[in-house]
Amino acid sequence: MVNEFLTYLSVEKRYSKHTTVSYKNDLSNLSQYLLTTYELSNPEQANYPMLRSWIVTLVDQEMMPKSINRKIACLRSFYHFLQKKEVISKDPTLKIRALKVKKSLPVFVNEDDMIGLLDELLEKVKFEDSFAGLRDKLVIELLYGTGIRLSELIGFKTSDLNFFQKTIKVLGKGNKERLIPIHDTFITLAKEYIQKKKSESFSNNNEFFVVTNNGEQVYPMFIYRLVRTYLDQVTTVDKRSPHVLRHTFATHLLNKGADLNAIKDLLGHTSLAATQVYTHNSIDKLKSIFDQAHPKS
Repeated sequence: MVNEFLTYLSVEKRYSKHTTVSYKNDLSNLSQYLLTTYELSNPEQANYPMLRSWIVTLVDQEMMPKSINRKIACLRSFYHFLQKKEVISKDPTLKIRALKVKKSLPVFVNEDDMIGLLDELLEKVKFEDSFAGLRDKLVIELLYGTGIRLSELIGFKTSDLNFFQKTIKVLGKGNKERLIPIHDTFITLAKEYIQKKKSESFSNNNEFFVVTNNGEQVYPMFIYRLVRTYLDQVTTVDKRSPHVLRHTFATHLLNKGADLNAIKDLLGHTSLAATQVYTHNSIDKLKSIFDQAHPKS
């Protein structure tokens, strides 16, 4: 039933390939644990004490609570699926509770540092006049200017650009499409990049917008290295990843007075609760302004 469950996730629930693979690995690890500990070869026959024992083992191994909670989500989804298919009569995960996770504020880059980086990248592009330099600036502009996820950037196609409407079409989580506005600076840069890309005469000429120096579709580590290389030049924040630019996009919008619901839609969040985390960073800025400006502070 595991294979049928995974097919259900990818076809009916439209989960991403990354999530499906993660669930497959989780169930494989569970099966190995049940076999070793209880001599149970079929995870469909597991009961609540067995599943709880596995979770306790993960805690004892000092696995991060966030990672354990993802595995718990996998269990709930799997056994709910089995109950729905009438393979089991009772869901053994009903009494399982998620672990408490310490909430951390999103890391973001200071606005002046971000603007300075973009200006430096523009000068570099003008000076070098290379495809790689233009592509690098485009990646930073796209991540910071739209707030899209890493997976959305990698899957982004040239046909998803609409210069007339000044929007891009993004395929987000759950294969949900959303439109994001783009500014004139990015449009000018994108047009220049497309022409430069054509002049490179790549042999494959694939449909993906952002490509490597060889014209291949970019991959996660390629973008991670690119972003880290440039963020290292302007910030000392602990995390310097593509997702930090997504956080930076949302935080800067909020600091400029953007409506929280609008930011939610731009980010592709299904719940406003996921977007509200950025209000904490905005509150810190308000406190700073208050301390500097209020006569009683």
